[in-house]
Amino acid sequence: MAKSKNTKNTKSGDSRPNVDKIVKKVNKEFEKTSTQIEKLVDDAFKQLDSLQNQIQEPVRKLMKEIDELREREMKRFHDELDRRMEEFQKIQDTVMDRLGIAQREAKRGQEAVTRSLEKEATSTAKTAKSAGKKTAAKAKASASKAKTDTKAGARKATATAKAASKGNDLSDLTRIKGIGPVTARKLQGAGITSINQIANPTEAEQEKLNQFSGTKGFRSWPDEAKKLIG
Repeated sequence: MAKSKNTKNTKSGDSRPNVDKIVKKVNKEFEKTSTQIEKLVDDAFKQLDSLQNQIQEPVRKLMKEIDELREREMKRFHDELDRRMEEFQKIQDTVMDRLGIAQREAKRGQEAVTRSLEKEATSTAKTAKSAGKKTAAKAKASASKAKTDTKAGARKATATAKAASKGNDLSDLTRIKGIGPVTARKLQGAGITSINQIANPTEAEQEKLNQFSGTKGFRSWPDEAKKLIG
């Protein structure tokens, strides 16, 4: 019986070290597993940080490009605004300068008119003395012209009377070579009603005849008229 009891105590003492070994082994495996898990977690965080950096870098680059573009556009806008303001200022200066020139020219024009009026008044005063002489000369010229017209009228009357005595109709303008009925009516409408007016026209009658200078045979009318008068 004693031997059996000792054997039992020996088995109980052998099992306790095995349990300790198992516990130690489990603890060691747990620590190892914990370390691996921590390493995996650290790797995951590192990858997350790397991924975040990879995402943030393009975003930062894009934001930087947007800022640079905005700055360029603002600079271009301000440059264009400055250029337009300079052009407006130049136009304004030009307009003001032209207005100033116009005012100066108006003033000079007014002064020129004043001087012209003064000269005209002086000239009028100087020429007033000779007005009588010029009037007399004009009267003399008018009298001379009237005398000439009277002589011409007398010649026409004589020619008309002579023609009448011969039975010639001096009012028929178509007797002149080159004058047809249509042209004759136009001449009569202009005041030329006699062949004698074509043969020996006065200055006024010649001016009327010159209106028909483009008519065919116009240059031969006076000679033809003189032939009819005889």
